[in-house]
Amino acid sequence: MAVLDEDPVAAATAVLDRHMAALNAGDQEGMTAELHFPHYRLTQGRLQVWERPDTYLADFLARAGAGWHHSAWDFRRPIAASADKVHLDVQFTRYRGDGSVLGTFRSIWIVAKLNGRWAAQLRSSFAD
Repeated sequence: MAVLDEDPVAAATAVLDRHMAALNAGDQEGMTAELHFPHYRLTQGRLQVWERPDTYLADFLARAGAGWHHSAWDFRRPIAASADKVHLDVQFTRYRGDGSVLGTFRSIWIVAKLNGRWAAQLRSSFAD
């Protein structure tokens, strides 16, 4: 396991913060700015690949359902880090507009520094 380095962990956590803020604002450009493309998501035994950012937000909204209003990180724990990659064990909750919970989900997010830019490259999720 790589020794944790606070600078990469801080950079990776900031990527997740910006991604979540953009998601909650419905800002596709802001969300996808925090992702590397192609972007990969492993869930329910299949690998989903986004070659380009154009359908990313619409795909999320279709998965989240009509009742989704916003999401929030419950925790983001670094598992391993190097100078150019961070693995994070995360949990997030999806909420309705009235604050009631739609679901809580665990994931592993991998945030990488590619071509000088930190962004999420892939994740393995238990969320639909």
